[in-house]
Amino acid sequence: MKTIRIVLYEDNTSLREGLTMLLGASGNFEVVGAFRNCNNVTEELKSLRPDVILMDIDLPGINGIRALQLIRELNTEVKVLMLTVFDDDKNIFKAIQSGANGYLLKETPPARLLEYIQDVYSGGAPMTSSIATQILQMFSRMHTPVREYKLSDKEKEVLQLLVNGYSYKMIAAEMFIAIDTVRSYIKKIYEKLHVNSKSEAVAKAFRDKLV
Repeated sequence: MKTIRIVLYEDNTSLREGLTMLLGASGNFEVVGAFRNCNNVTEELKSLRPDVILMDIDLPGINGIRALQLIRELNTEVKVLMLTVFDDDKNIFKAIQSGANGYLLKETPPARLLEYIQDVYSGGAPMTSSIATQILQMFSRMHTPVREYKLSDKEKEVLQLLVNGYSYKMIAAEMFIAIDTVRSYIKKIYEKLHVNSKSEAVAKAFRDKLV
């Protein structure tokens, strides 16, 4: 199994060190960088080439949301998992809108956190259950007119499975197609929906009632 390269952005020293130890001891992850701020995030992204970034929101200097936006301007492939204490609609929506692949609260148990990191690396969009509930409620309150994105039937099926939390591998098995075909469908979906990540696609699917 490939070792997943992790970069952490967390200003709480004890938590940052604790996460580094937890991830390093798991055997499946390698912490290639752990920082108290995001002031050099673009340079660190280029030099460290992480697979997954764990990002706090309330950081000194550049905050996590702005750092996420800078990351997405440079790289749309790296998985960014928000790990924060903020559970308000504004921060949740802004993180998803900016391209976060998942949103977790810091109260997440360590064993679950490891599972969530593996999940986001595999194409999932993990969220703390209370956050997922808030997102559903948030989008149910929005009354945005339905837009026509001209998705094909297959693309709609793939999008529905993304909304259901399926990874790329699970979609391939469900639809009896190759994983490269799944990637091709998802690339087209992203282009048609004008999004850069799975979480953005799922959010738009809810908001514009595409599934």
